[in-house]
Amino acid sequence: MRVSIVGAGYVGLVTGIGLAEQGHAVVCVDSDAAKVAQIRSGVSPFFEPGLEAALAGLDGHLEATIDLRRAVMETELSLVAVGTPSLPDGGVDLRTVEAVTKQIGEILRDKAAYHVVVIKSTVVPGTTEEVVLPLLERASGKRAGVDFGVGMNPEFLTEGEALHDFREPDRIVLGASDGRTLQALRELYPGFAGVVRIETTPKAAEMIKYASNALLATLISFSNEIGNLCAGLGGVDVVDVMRGLHASRYLTTTLPDGGRVTAPLAAFLWAGCGFGGSCLPKDVRALITHGRLVGQSMPLLEAVIDTNVRQSHQALALLQKHYPSLQGVRVAVLGLAFRPDTDDMRESPAIPIIQDLLAAGAEVTAYDPAATAAARRRFVNDRVRVCGALSEAVQDVGAIVLTTKWDEFTRLPDLLRDRHPQPLVVDGRRMLDKRGVQRYEGIGL
Repeated sequence: MRVSIVGAGYVGLVTGIGLAEQGHAVVCVDSDAAKVAQIRSGVSPFFEPGLEAALAGLDGHLEATIDLRRAVMETELSLVAVGTPSLPDGGVDLRTVEAVTKQIGEILRDKAAYHVVVIKSTVVPGTTEEVVLPLLERASGKRAGVDFGVGMNPEFLTEGEALHDFREPDRIVLGASDGRTLQALRELYPGFAGVVRIETTPKAAEMIKYASNALLATLISFSNEIGNLCAGLGGVDVVDVMRGLHASRYLTTTLPDGGRVTAPLAAFLWAGCGFGGSCLPKDVRALITHGRLVGQSMPLLEAVIDTNVRQSHQALALLQKHYPSLQGVRVAVLGLAFRPDTDDMRESPAIPIIQDLLAAGAEVTAYDPAATAAARRRFVNDRVRVCGALSEAVQDVGAIVLTTKWDEFTRLPDLLRDRHPQPLVVDGRRMLDKRGVQRYEGIGL
């Protein structure tokens, strides 16, 4: 199939590479000429493990352009994968989706062949059929289901694991407004035998995406509340509690040989300093706001967000057990991306933690294996020294706050072993053995 993808950002480019690997002829469209030039030269415009190697192996199946009209005219199906950032009230900003939809509709006015427009961006339930479809009809002068098709195909890509998630999906959700669109969506994913396919309406497909992210966010905030209670009780370590929880039959599968495997979902049942990124905070807020608009309160999800906002302040509280005044104390913050294996700092818990430290008068150094450039842009006007190496960041510090679970940070106990005096280590991800660090504080301990 000939496929155009509008938006060559994280979702669009990863999806484009994945579809090209499936044998489709893919053209990624983006208004950013510099980004298009990078993709054409085989350079990824963002950090994602394996992406550039995958680009190099496509053998002409993927191209990039700024010419939306040519891309739509020469393809059979367009995936819209543009950003849907948060509005101040927590709702979703659909302006880019609407602008692209109108442009596609104007192009379809001049296209005789049937064309399918599929929303890949995360949009609140009802958007595809109540916003996108009417816009396409008005701009094209044509009728949905007769002259063109409209569908919704949500993505379930985890940053740092996106290529694996596309190549080995746990499910494929196909939301179609008519039978011809559904058939086109089926043909988009021919090579995933055995993968669960959910064929439904666009509105249900949109809701599946939000419900999925809301569940993950809820599990994280639940874990953090349990962790905070463990710390308040004393004598209970949330690590032990969560390991006991993970061992339940609800979260494990027994293999034919009698061995047991823990479900990947258990990774979200672990106490830490909160969740961030471009999806979970934004999507939960959007669901709350959307519920309010239709008269449905969402008290559970409101609590999920409130717990997450408070959680980042736990790091400061643990530091102040040892340093009642942080004025002039040198503190290293390790991990600036919201999760490992990405350089994405959007809504990273490290940001409010650093803001708390600066407000308390601490001198802050910071390090992340991938997000150095992003951090220097983010903190350009703040009193934060972003370092290029782990050893540099922890040099001569009084305390260390670990905020992202990078594998590199497992070296920390060895790096600190001969330091005198020993810095305090606040483990915001509970990734270190508490016995391996002389001065240790951890979330939920």
